Amino acid sequence: MMKKFLSATLAFLALTCAHAWPDKTVTMVVPFPPGGSTDQIARMLAPKLQEKLGGSFIVDNKAGATGTIGAANVARAVPDGHTLLVSSLGPFVIAPHLLTNVSYNALKDFDYLTVAVQAPNVLVVPASSPHKSMADVIAFEKANPNKMSFGSSGNGSSDHLTAELFWLQTGTSGIHVPYKGGGPVMTDLLGGQVDASFMNVNTAMPQIQAGKLRALAITSAKRSPLLPTVQTMEEAGIKDANVYSWQAFAAPHGLPADVKAKLHAAIVAGLNDPQVKPKLLELGFEIVGNTPEQFAAFQAGEYARWKKLIETRKITAD
Repeated sequence: MMKKFLSATLAFLALTCAHAWPDKTVTMVVPFPPGGSTDQIARMLAPKLQEKLGGSFIVDNKAGATGTIGAANVARAVPDGHTLLVSSLGPFVIAPHLLTNVSYNALKDFDYLTVAVQAPNVLVVPASSPHKSMADVIAFEKANPNKMSFGSSGNGSSDHLTAELFWLQTGTSGIHVPYKGGGPVMTDLLGGQVDASFMNVNTAMPQIQAGKLRALAITSAKRSPLLPTVQTMEEAGIKDANVYSWQAFAAPHGLPADVKAKLHAAIVAGLNDPQVKPKLLELGFEIVGNTPEQFAAFQAGEYARWKKLIETRKITAD
């Protein structure tokens, strides 16, 4: 009788605890400094999650080591739904192949909730550049190996790896110039100190619209509604070069099923909220909001894809 009573009590307590979530502040860890795309998305979603789930949701920027410091912090946290990771693809699928001291297993230490948004990269050159098309760039690089410079926001970044993929697929070569963030790349690109960059479309759009940058090709599967006259890489004859930068939500592995379901539903609803969705689309993001199962499969595929490229091209974090 006592055992039955204890079992019933424990079951009741477990049920009560599950229904009580969140019963303290939920910390959304962004593993990058404030102001970037990932931080922007986390701050857009935080009030919506608070509205839909109750409790308090805050954003905590834990930058460093290509995003792996913040990611490791989440991987070590208690998997009770009160610590979340909001990150771009770097810590999930790129940094583990570049850094030797990553203290988490990107395939096993997280419960993947959803890819929130994605955005393709766009090859841009200054308006004063002699290159008017992707064909011009390829022809120039074939005639002048290792002459044309491509700026990126850092070693192993999406824009860097897109350039490496481009060189691999076209049999060409250029000079990679890594910067510490997207801001300095834009400054030097506009100033003509660097020849080109595969920038995130949402970063490049204002300067494209202002006529200061020329867009030559986009890495999406289809043409972007933001740049309908700009050809895709595939249309330019470059195969297997679809690349998306993406931002996603994850939690420490072992999240209770009911909390996982509530979080996923609230994030997807927040992305499609009439106060959020138009802002995201205007910034050049495509809303994804896939299921945890779809995200886990996608993450595994991206992990293998970038591992292969990094090993093939002998890319390092230095």
